[in-house]
This record gives sequence, C-alpha cells and structure tokens, in this order.
Amino acid sequence: MTHIGSRQPGGTYEPEVAETHSGLVFLVGDRAYKLKKAVDLGFLDFTSRAQRLAACQREVELNSRLAPDVYLGVSDLLDPSGQVCDHLVVMRRMPSQRRLSTLILDGAPVEPFIDDIAELMVDFHARAARSPQADEAAGADALARRWAANTAGLQPFARRLLDPAAIEAVDTLAMRYLAGRHPLFDERVAAGHACEGHGDLLADDIFCLDDGPRILDCLEFDDALRLDDVLADIAFLAMDLERLGRGDLAKRFLAAYRATAGDTWPASLAHHHIAYRAQVRAKVTAIRTDQGVQGSAEKARRLLGLARAHLQAGRVRLILVGGLPGTGKSTLAAGLANALGAQVMRSDVVRKHLAGLAPDQPAPAAYGEGIYTPESTIAAYRELLHRARRSLSHGETVILDASWTDEERRIEARRAAAETFSDLVEFRCVAPDQIAATRLARRATAGGDASDADQVTATAIAAVADPWPTATVLDTVPTPDAVLDQALRHLTSS
Repeated sequence: MTHIGSRQPGGTYEPEVAETHSGLVFLVGDRAYKLKKAVDLGFLDFTSRAQRLAACQREVELNSRLAPDVYLGVSDLLDPSGQVCDHLVVMRRMPSQRRLSTLILDGAPVEPFIDDIAELMVDFHARAARSPQADEAAGADALARRWAANTAGLQPFARRLLDPAAIEAVDTLAMRYLAGRHPLFDERVAAGHACEGHGDLLADDIFCLDDGPRILDCLEFDDALRLDDVLADIAFLAMDLERLGRGDLAKRFLAAYRATAGDTWPASLAHHHIAYRAQVRAKVTAIRTDQGVQGSAEKARRLLGLARAHLQAGRVRLILVGGLPGTGKSTLAAGLANALGAQVMRSDVVRKHLAGLAPDQPAPAAYGEGIYTPESTIAAYRELLHRARRSLSHGETVILDASWTDEERRIEARRAAAETFSDLVEFRCVAPDQIAATRLARRATAGGDASDADQVTATAIAAVADPWPTATVLDTVPTPDAVLDQALRHLTSS
C-alpha cells in the first residue's frame, strides 16, 4: 500500500486514495475504507461480490489478532438506487508519518520499535494455531512447490521485464538447497515451529505508535499461504528492511526474535526464507507493471536480485582443508570457520575420540602404528564424513581439517557433498619443509594439540600421498590473514 494519508495542522486528515495490486483504500477523516478490486490474479480471485465479501470478513477476523483496535468491521457499499453493490473493510486510520517504512526512509531511530515488533511476533506465534496442515506447509516438499509456482508466475515477465537467466538461477539454487535439507525442515516441524502466521509482514503495513506497534494487512486471500515456519513468517520483514537499505535492521530483527523466542536456526535457512520472500515480492511487483504502476519493473528486478544474492549466501558447502602436517591447514580451517560461521571438524580430534582419548591427550606412534594404523585412519575419516553429512543436511557449512592425501577418502567426501546437495571446495595447504618442521616443533613444545605428527610422520605421509589435482593450492608462508583472504576470494568467485 502507498500513501495512506497525512495529518494536517489541527489534527485533521486530508482525504486520500491509495492503491495496491488487489484493492483501493479511501481515506476519509479518521477512517480508512478498503475496497477489493474485481480481479483474478491467479493467486487470488475477487471477481464475484460474494468472494469480495468473504475476503473482507476474513481480513477483519484475521487482522484482529494483531491489531484489534484498528480493524472495526465490514460495511456495505450502496449504488445510487440504494442496492448493495460491494463491501468495504472499515479501519481506524493510521498516521502515515508513523509508518515503519517512512520512519526508516526519514532516518528516524527505529531500533527500539524493531525490538518491540520482534517481541510482538514471538507472542503472536506462540499463540498461533498449530495443525497438521501447517506442519505439511512448513516442510521442504511444500516449500519447493511454492518456489516452483512463483517461478511459473514470473515466466510471463521473462525477457520483456526480467532476465530469464536470473529467474532460472533463483529457481535452481532454491531447489538445490531444499533437496539436501529435509532433515532440517523435518526437525523444525517436529519442534513445533510451524503455525498459522501473518504471511505478509511488510514495513509499509507496520505503524509505530506511542503505545506500541500495530501490524496490519496479513495475507487473507489464501489460508494455506499463512501456514509456514515462524522463521519464514518473520523473514518477510527482514527482506523488506533490507530492501529499504537497512540490512542492519534486518539482522537486528532476526536476532531479537531468536533471542526472545529461544529459537535457533542455521544462517543458511534464514537466507533461504528471505530469498523466498524476495521472489514472492518480485512476482507481485512484476504484476503491478501490467497495472501501470511506475517504477515497478526496476523494483521487480532488484527484488529478484535480492533473492539470488541470499540464495548464493546461503549455499551449503563442504570444504576440505588438507595438506601435510605443519602446512597450516588447521590455522586456515579455524580462520574459515570464523569468517563463514561454519563448523570445523578435525580428523585428529575424531581419531582421539574413537580411541577413547581426550583431544589433547598425547598418543605418539610411528606412522601406521598405534592409533594411526590404516584401519584407524579409514575409521576416523568415515566418522568425520558421517558427522559432516548430518551437519550439511541441517544447513550448516562444514570445514573438514585433515590431510586428505588419500584419493579414496576424497572420493568419499565428494560423494557426501553430492548426496547432500552441497557445494564441494578443496584446498591443499603447502609450505617448504623447513617452515613446516619449525611449526611442528613449536607445536610439540607448546603441547595441548590434538595432533601427534612430527616431521618424521610428515615425511612418511608425503611418500605415499596421492596426487590431488582438483584442489586449489594455497601457499601458507604468508601471514594467516593473507592466506585466509586468498581462500575467501576463491570461495566468493566459485
């Protein structure tokens, strides 16, 4: 909705008319009257008066959950002969200068309001209806069908308005994520995160009043589209805040909701739901170009670009960081984990765990002996990949810190990435023998590390190491920050 009125000196309102893709709003005095357009947009059908009446009644009922003092009822509209010809939603008129989007664009400090909105949505979701239908809607398969339907809705605008390649890229990235993340979606449903939400949480429809925010205009034309994960519901506002140029507020809103609700989710899932909401708005905005709304074409392109950017950011990766002992692979793995918010799993730690030892408990042995027999090594790598598969399927990027000198083990890692629809990245760290030996000696003196390898072990491993032509080679002689920067640049470009 746009421009729903301005307050004049003396406390009076100037009459105005506003338009959305599905309705008209007449602003008179301290009231707003909403009229549904007699349109069939595919995802909604208001072509009959009975359908419009039902939509008006449903709008009042549903929005009273969050703003009971704003939605006052439904009124009949009479023609000149006194016959009922249509119906209006009657609302208390909100002051336009208190609209969240207006405050943001005016540069007002809205951070306290963002926190209040998060708290309000947590309470709303806690009271929201749960059902088997909501559980199904929050599943990966149902979300995939909605992505596909939106992609189909964008196709009529391909070439004449939107880049076909961008439409296809968004669809491909979304489906790839969903294909490998069923356990994540299943566990969120089992934890009770699916409910009947708002469905259309936008900054234009939130008003920040002295006695608290009022959240208006939930999605009322299709009950099924309000059913989803709570994260999907709040992702709409996160997307909209970012669209307004305030990505910081989007992060604050998600963090405030998560902290208040005691919820957790991988960053990739938030990216995915934000991307979906951006695709939805791209479709709606594209439709408005055919209704003659100026600037809609560029907005639709930006929204589709936003969807693509979040899907790219939310890609799940399996990153192998390998190399001989002393080449700096553990330092790089830790740096990547911190930079990416990823999980790092180390073969030395897993090996000690399987042997019933603490990670920092020394267990030195000659190469191929003790806990370093070929059988123990194979078991450690398989356990490493077992743990990685679980995390990948739950939306977490995983960094595996191990030597990766055996091609058979790398084949198993590639299989794990493929089966979880994760992007595989392979790094091989290298350093001159003298530098590696110095690092190993320094580590042994310091103690407390999970690795027992020394220079003799490194030489023995090097003698049997398989070629690794698919890896990106990183020289770790420069500073750790420089090596990390090189690795991150490769990840960005891949």
